[in-house]
Amino acid sequence: MLKRLRNLAIPPSVEQRATFLSGKQITYTLKRSGKRRSIGLRIDDRGLTVSMPLRASEKWLHSVLQDKANWVVEKLDGWQTQKPKENLWQDGETIDYLGELLVLRVVQGLFVSPAERRSRELWIFAADAGDSAYVEQEVSLWYRVQAEQFFSRRVAHYAPLLNVVPRAVKLSEAKTQWGSCTAHGSVRLNVRLIELPQRLIDYVVVHELAHLRELNHSAAFWRVVESACPDYLSLRGELKAIAIR
Repeated sequence: MLKRLRNLAIPPSVEQRATFLSGKQITYTLKRSGKRRSIGLRIDDRGLTVSMPLRASEKWLHSVLQDKANWVVEKLDGWQTQKPKENLWQDGETIDYLGELLVLRVVQGLFVSPAERRSRELWIFAADAGDSAYVEQEVSLWYRVQAEQFFSRRVAHYAPLLNVVPRAVKLSEAKTQWGSCTAHGSVRLNVRLIELPQRLIDYVVVHELAHLRELNHSAAFWRVVESACPDYLSLRGELKAIAIR
């Protein structure tokens, strides 16, 4: 009885999360409650909501989500067809960053400064907190800065392993390609990659750097990729299931 009363005294917690199910990145609301004894999934116009016992393990949560992955993706696709999600670019909204979710915090004030990450939040400083176009612009600029820095570090890590030296590494905003490599040795990486987990970014980096040795998709090319990315087949499949927005 004492244990039950203790659980009831603890208020439920709510947090925003992201995971990959059936090769697609899925954002969801996680609710923990001392009143629950099982993990429940609900999908409506607000997306996926997962309710679970207060002290349930992450392993149990992961197992349930993977078991229901196909069902979740199918149901979410149905809702998205009915009502496309639109970014409102306002305080409290979530954005993707390296496979995780950051909460936007829009702060209004007289002095405007660049966007700043604080733990799991991205702070936007605006003269008008209701100016969604400005907020979107600031997020885009922040993404580009993070992408340039992060991609450069990953290229610097993998280039020596593949014994290649790219002439240039540039950002792209292509609508159909995550990356590309020119015959002149220039590598382009889609800025949207910065929203995905590092393992997928690394796969694209290795893929494009491998083209500096084999400018094709021959068996020799894939051997080069495998030398630095042994699980490239699963990563390739995971990436193919993700649409570039």
